[in-house]
Amino acid sequence: MVVEVPRWTNAKMEIATKDILNPIKQDVKKGKLRYVANVFPHKGYIWNYGAIPQTWEDPAHKDKDTDCCGDNDPIDVCEIGSKVCSRGEVIRVKVLGVLAMIDEGETDWKVIAINVEDPEANDLNNISDVQRLKPGYLEATVDWFRRYKVPDGKPENRFAFNDEFKDKDFAIEVIKSTHSFWKALVNQKANAGELNCKNTCVSASDSPFCCSVDEAKAAVSETCPCGKEEPIPSSVDKWFYYERK
Repeated sequence: MVVEVPRWTNAKMEIATKDILNPIKQDVKKGKLRYVANVFPHKGYIWNYGAIPQTWEDPAHKDKDTDCCGDNDPIDVCEIGSKVCSRGEVIRVKVLGVLAMIDEGETDWKVIAINVEDPEANDLNNISDVQRLKPGYLEATVDWFRRYKVPDGKPENRFAFNDEFKDKDFAIEVIKSTHSFWKALVNQKANAGELNCKNTCVSASDSPFCCSVDEAKAAVSETCPCGKEEPIPSSVDKWFYYERK
């Protein structure tokens, strides 16, 4: 997985799928940098949050289990290991299960995984192991995803399967499915829309989106230089309280 947001942090960082080479950037809303709210008792993201490369939740595909189409992004991962990772870090993870979130009418899978180098990795092999060895963590995860947008004036998110997590085998099939959608995307068998599919991980014989090393270097050199670092607003530390429905 690619780590977009380290645990305990609030900045809403994500892979910019419409930019060349898909860099990680902070989301902007109404001209302001976006931070996720702290909904009591949570502080920032409660896992290392990121995405699995070469996956795509196809917005033209209606999932038979969720009855909703994909959200047009790579599949998300919640890494539950003990280490706080760094933004942009690429780590190997063991898949444990998956949660099917319905976000504003779109399917938004949340894979639960653990870094293969984590001290607890050998003990965690399926979602039932997480329930047994980390009691309360999965319930907190559902609660976090259900309510994190409420401070922004949006309704609570919903989940398929009666809010329950599916196991490792189910999760792997979901990942394989989103990988097949990605393969169709880079082979122009699916509508890319505004997505920028140019990348260095495909060959010219496999995809018209192949990006050479020289092209990649040129793209990076043409990006705007980093601006002055802005202080994190004090409002980011605010805690929001409200009754669960």
